[in-house]
Amino acid sequence: MPLALPAPLRALLPRRFRETRPRVAVLRLSGAIGAVSPIRPGLSIGTVAGSLERAFGMAGLSAVAIVINSPGGSPAQSHLIHRRIRALATEKKVPVIAFVEDVAASGGYMIACAADEIVADPTSVVGSIGVVSASFGFDRLIERIGIERRVHTQGEAKAMLDPFRPEDPADVARLKRIQADVQDLFTGLVSARRPGLRQDGESLFTGAIWTGRQAVELGLIDALGDLRSVMRARFGETVDLRVVAEARGSLIARLLRRASPGGIGIAEEALGAIEERAAWARFGL
Repeated sequence: MPLALPAPLRALLPRRFRETRPRVAVLRLSGAIGAVSPIRPGLSIGTVAGSLERAFGMAGLSAVAIVINSPGGSPAQSHLIHRRIRALATEKKVPVIAFVEDVAASGGYMIACAADEIVADPTSVVGSIGVVSASFGFDRLIERIGIERRVHTQGEAKAMLDPFRPEDPADVARLKRIQADVQDLFTGLVSARRPGLRQDGESLFTGAIWTGRQAVELGLIDALGDLRSVMRARFGETVDLRVVAEARGSLIARLLRRASPGGIGIAEEALGAIEERAAWARFGL
């Protein structure tokens, strides 16, 4: 691909050399959102910021296409990525189009809402606009094997939802209030970014999911299709789709993080893998 010349110099060239192809930056965001494990870090503002800057920093952009395949995860990281996409789109004055593959659920859908348009496959899974917290309770197990749990805190809520102690109703009530606050932000964001929602908001914000075909009828997405077909139809057969590689760090760097004093062990790594797999399994994937 020849280098892009400044407009004054390009004007001096013969007409056939002055013609430029429409250019679309393509960035793929795949995986669970948040800290999955040091070996397989999930999507976060730290792992995608550089890729976003490179995508929006390309010269002569007609649009930025973000391909999303995520079951969700951390609300904070989802929101941070959403805000960064919107900030760059506004700063660069470039339209953003999100393309959903297998799933854009929960935080994945929040990121999709940063786009000016959302396109999905008819069989994609979309939605899950809700908040969930999951953990395990080991208090009966450690009691059975004769282990005594000792926790000393300053602040009555410091050991909230400790999995090795019986569940406290006050802790659950506190968690519910936190979830309600996050859900309020989520639903407000979706309502603001998707003004064409075609069903009563309460029924869309229950954490339910829909196929791409159902989602377009509800106004959760704008159209059905795939990246190549939509971009060629919109910008012409010669559209230049420039793929931006995800920057998640080298394998050596990730191995060094695992071996560091603050790294995690095999059991924690396995638990992280199980939790990530469970996130995908919720959507039959």
